[in-house]
Parts: sequence; C-alpha cells; structure tokens
Amino acid sequence: MGKEFLTFRFGFVAVKKGFVTPEQVASALEAQIKENVSVKKHRRIGEIMVEMGLMNNDEVRDVLDDMSVSS
Repeated sequence: MGKEFLTFRFGFVAVKKGFVTPEQVASALEAQIKENVSVKKHRRIGEIMVEMGLMNNDEVRDVLDDMSVSS
C-alpha cells in the first residue's frame, strides 16, 4: 500500500477539490472511529460528512466519481 493508494482516499480527494479542510476530514474520521467502537456500526465517511454539514450529497457524488475515474 504505497502513496498512490492514499491519493485516492475519499478525504484526500475532498480536500483537493476544496470541499473540506484536512481538519474537517480528521473530525469526521474521529466520529467514524468512535461510532465503529461504540455502536459497532461502520458508515462511510461521506455519509458522516453530510450528516455533520461539512459536505452535501452532490459534493460526495463528485468525489466518488473522481475516485472511480482515478482508480
């Protein structure tokens, strides 16, 4: 798993596109980890970012589209 893999991670692409800051990605990832541990349920980071009001559904789709083209 080299640097190429990290280039296509959701948070990285969302920051690159200017939708969120690295700090907002870290906050969403923290929320995701806490939920994984406490509720034993895994949700995708884009869903969490929408729920937190950091991104909207169109931005999430844009990131996912970009990731599917890049991978």
